[in-house]
Amino acid sequence: MYASFKSAFFSLIIAKQAQNVILSKNEKGTQMHYRYIGTSGLRVTPICMGTMSFGSWSDKAESFKILDTAYDRGINFFDTAELYPVPPKESYAGVTEEIIAEWLATKPRESIILASKVAGAASGWFVPPIRHGYTAIDRFHIQRAVEGSLKRLKTDYIDLYQVHWPDEVVPKEESMRALDELVKSGKVRYIGTSNDSAYGLTKSNTIAQYEKLARFESIQNNFSLLNPRFLDELANVCRKEKVSLLPYSPIGGGVLSGKYNQAFIDPKTRFGEYMSHTDTRQRLMAQRFVNDKTLAATAKYLDIAKRYNINPITLAVAWSMHFDFVASTIIGARYASQLEESFKAFEVTLSPEILKECEKVQKEILYPMG
Repeated sequence: MYASFKSAFFSLIIAKQAQNVILSKNEKGTQMHYRYIGTSGLRVTPICMGTMSFGSWSDKAESFKILDTAYDRGINFFDTAELYPVPPKESYAGVTEEIIAEWLATKPRESIILASKVAGAASGWFVPPIRHGYTAIDRFHIQRAVEGSLKRLKTDYIDLYQVHWPDEVVPKEESMRALDELVKSGKVRYIGTSNDSAYGLTKSNTIAQYEKLARFESIQNNFSLLNPRFLDELANVCRKEKVSLLPYSPIGGGVLSGKYNQAFIDPKTRFGEYMSHTDTRQRLMAQRFVNDKTLAATAKYLDIAKRYNINPITLAVAWSMHFDFVASTIIGARYASQLEESFKAFEVTLSPEILKECEKVQKEILYPMG
């Protein structure tokens, strides 16, 4: 059943162009395909610059280089969170937004689509090291979070404000009403969710519909060649309800580059560091991304990339970008020099043959990340 569904789904996607795609020139005269997020007025580039390394793995100078490189390449969409940088620590939570604020002051504010997030519930899988570990998606914490982000970012509005992960305790009615207040006040233009389920997205937007509240225009979930679970249910929800996916980790946290398919894993890499981390959560995350199945699948993708003469990073980002329910794929980097292979995805259209080979790998090695 999985195989037949995936085959039909891929065939449909190959035949159908992305919805709400606009081809125009940016201020620099560079031709760029823009896509709208959901039913919002947010017109974004198909690649979004992620910032979770700013202040930890990337110092301020390197963070500025990354931001400038992306902006000069035509990127208009930048994503952050009140909790960043990672790995999360009380000592530097919020530093990423402060770095972005300093850079943002050198650019016309309205030339940037800026997204941030309120930390999810401490009652779930992770207790964030902010607000003394008592975070919740209730009215109090949502208001405190957005006020803190606006202050750190030194801006009077956030274009897209997202729930970082769901709260399964606080009623969704309270959460949606509190988020709607932000939209009505002008502090936030649109809202989205992240790390959410088909039920969570549908339930929240049903509440918004009946109570005439702002709805989630986007969902930011992990989605890559190594983690195609979004195709099972959420893709259909997004397409039917006109909600856009903003995929993160399109190269599987760096795994799809092939750097973990080596006899020696550099301890300075993200998961090399996490494997020996004192925090159990970080070690479990490393095991989810780097395991026998993800490495076996990556070896097959590396072979596909080699045979079609395409960089494996470019292949991974282009695969993520080509779906019609995707508005913008979020990439990340520790160094500006790492960005070009991702940006090359702008110029790549994956052939039906390549897509079918990728689908074949996903049938042979089901759900490498669990």
